[in-house]
Amino acid sequence: MSKIGDDNPFIPVRIAVLTVSDTRSLEEDRSGQVLVDRLTKAGHILADRKILRDERDQIANQLRAWVADDGVDVVISTGGTGLTGRDVTVEAHRDVYEKEIDAFSTLFTLISYEKIGTSAVQSRATAGVAGGTYLFALPGSPGACKDAWDGILEKQLDYRHPPCNFVEIMPRLDEHLRRK
Repeated sequence: MSKIGDDNPFIPVRIAVLTVSDTRSLEEDRSGQVLVDRLTKAGHILADRKILRDERDQIANQLRAWVADDGVDVVISTGGTGLTGRDVTVEAHRDVYEKEIDAFSTLFTLISYEKIGTSAVQSRATAGVAGGTYLFALPGSPGACKDAWDGILEKQLDYRHPPCNFVEIMPRLDEHLRRK
């Protein structure tokens, strides 16, 4: 199902974009720009944007800072999800997650397989939740960012998307933290 329901209003979410790269600058960051372009075109708010080197502690600390920031609902990172020694984004994300969204990786792999065949097996795209904030780690290619946004995130971050979406459960993500 990919149609938008008419019964619900659009609710913009505040999204931070993190590019993980040892070599890119903001001007050269095509993958991060793909995400910024798509999220703003969809009506969401760019809450923040940063580029960090492939350093696990720095990435995890930035994710934690955004999780603690009431002005950020969603974090999307791009880069550092591969298999080489410097690819530590997935580990940094998992250092922060309270819960992992396992099906995100599966669905992303299925979408990627349709585009790049068995090379999709090399991606470690992942997603999770921490402190009421969604965290998504995407590969560092513009094509992978397009695939993840167009095939999953655009719909799941739209409150109008039936039968369910990430936005409608957002108010309950941190309910365990509010219990006395």
